[in-house]
Amino acid sequence: MVTETHLEAELRQVAGSVPDPELPVLTLEELGVLRAVHVSGPGRVEVELTPTYTGCPAIEAMSSDIERVLHDHGILDVTVRTVLSPAWSTDDISAEGRRKLTEFGIAPPRPQPADGGPVPLTLSVRCPHCGSTDTELLSRFSSTACKALRRCVSCREPFDHFKEL
Repeated sequence: MVTETHLEAELRQVAGSVPDPELPVLTLEELGVLRAVHVSGPGRVEVELTPTYTGCPAIEAMSSDIERVLHDHGILDVTVRTVLSPAWSTDDISAEGRRKLTEFGIAPPRPQPADGGPVPLTLSVRCPHCGSTDTELLSRFSSTACKALRRCVSCREPFDHFKEL
């Protein structure tokens, strides 16, 4: 296993601070799509980025934004590679990212078991506004393909739900 250098850790923090273009409340680090930052030579950096799903249109904006912030940080040669394996999963969203989604009014994906065991059958989605689990699906797709549109039966507020992948 290759150990991350101090410079790579610093540049990862810079690249990871880029807001997601579709969910600007989250950074790319919190979303879990930033896989690695490698210094390949003086002033040369390679960044590995995994889209939330193959064909995600936001990957181009993410790549451009990463290039911009690293150029602003003094790195002249930045290459952003799309890495599809291992595939991104909603399990990659950090605890802070899940908290921010809820605060922003988006129900975060339900966590999966850490031991890789069976996925518990959970039919309810908690409303990010009032906390009720009495919610209904309005549409399988919302503003982006990775979110569904739901409504809380208790408070009647509509909200996005980040789908589990």
